[in-house]
Amino acid sequence: MILLDTHVWIWFISNPELLSKAAKKSVETAMEEKGIFISCISAWEVALLSAKKRLELTLDATDWIAASEKLPFFQFIPVDNQVAVKSVNLPQPLHSDPADRIIIASAITIGAPVVTKDEKLWHYPHVQTIW
Repeated sequence: MILLDTHVWIWFISNPELLSKAAKKSVETAMEEKGIFISCISAWEVALLSAKKRLELTLDATDWIAASEKLPFFQFIPVDNQVAVKSVNLPQPLHSDPADRIIIASAITIGAPVVTKDEKLWHYPHVQTIW
């Protein structure tokens, strides 16, 4: 079981060659177990980046996200009250990016490592990461 950071989700779908060997292996293993989780905040990030023209997708963001939702190995985690509150109360030091905080809180809640290239997350001692 793993949770993908937003960029890893995008890369896995669009440019899998950008994944490290460890990241690719963890995704492939989790695919077999249908244990790939994605926070719904990542859908928000994809839509936002697409709207700001900072992310170019092969489909409209809404359709791209819907296509991902249909893949049998992805499970999207809602940002419920537990995750929202946990994201605010994470132990310091941690930067203030709300999406990263929600992704970390989601990973801690489900007990999964985050697959990420983000060094800020690698250095956060309260969540396991894979890259």
